[in-house]
Amino acid sequence: MKLGLCSVTFREKSPLQIIRLAKKAGLEAIEWGADVHVIPEDDQLAETIGEQTREEGLVVSSYGSYYRLADYSGNEYDFTSILQTAQKLGAPAIRVWAGMRASADADPCYVQKVIEDARRIADLAADEGITVHLEYHEHTLTDTKESARKLMEKIDHPNLFLYWQPQNDVSVQERLASIELLKSWLTNIHVFHWYSFADRLELKQGEEEWLTYLQAINQNGANRYLLMEFVKGDDETEFLRDAQILHKWREML
Repeated sequence: MKLGLCSVTFREKSPLQIIRLAKKAGLEAIEWGADVHVIPEDDQLAETIGEQTREEGLVVSSYGSYYRLADYSGNEYDFTSILQTAQKLGAPAIRVWAGMRASADADPCYVQKVIEDARRIADLAADEGITVHLEYHEHTLTDTKESARKLMEKIDHPNLFLYWQPQNDVSVQERLASIELLKSWLTNIHVFHWYSFADRLELKQGEEEWLTYLQAINQNGANRYLLMEFVKGDDETEFLRDAQILHKWREML
């Protein structure tokens, strides 16, 4: 397990500030977000940020694209542009969202459109040696463990995987059950500890449950990134403390 940071954690900071902060925290990677720091179609910027990341001894773990499967009207950029930017950035993986509807609100026609788009972009990315990863996220077709598994089984593509993060408002046991149900597809992990996005906690307060999650996730020994995402108060000092906790957890696994 390698440790990293999602750049969206500090949207107000410049790419160089984020790189230096990640290095100061002893992290190994950055997932660059497409919403602020690495805008699609700005290939020169993507190339520069990728080079700056590597020059500081870090790697680009992934490109957080915010592309929504089958959302043909809402996506600001087409996937071809996103893929090209990921190449310039040097990202081996692209993160996308499984549509824009909750699984409970999605009719079979919509689900089929998501499946077809997932296969399409997974094929395009595979041609460039880049993997595609859905986010395990509310208000999408991967908003429950059951819906996520059903979708992954239907897509059935060797170049499409799934991130994991703790689902809000469910028990630790329910989260562990999601890891067990989805383990065949799980890759990178978004790490945070909160009651909600607006009510965040120090990472050390979640030590007992997070160690349980990571032990379950790490059973197959696969290579993956633990990517810190959002910290209490968007505070740099809090981030550095949380990063040390994450280092400690990795040593305990």
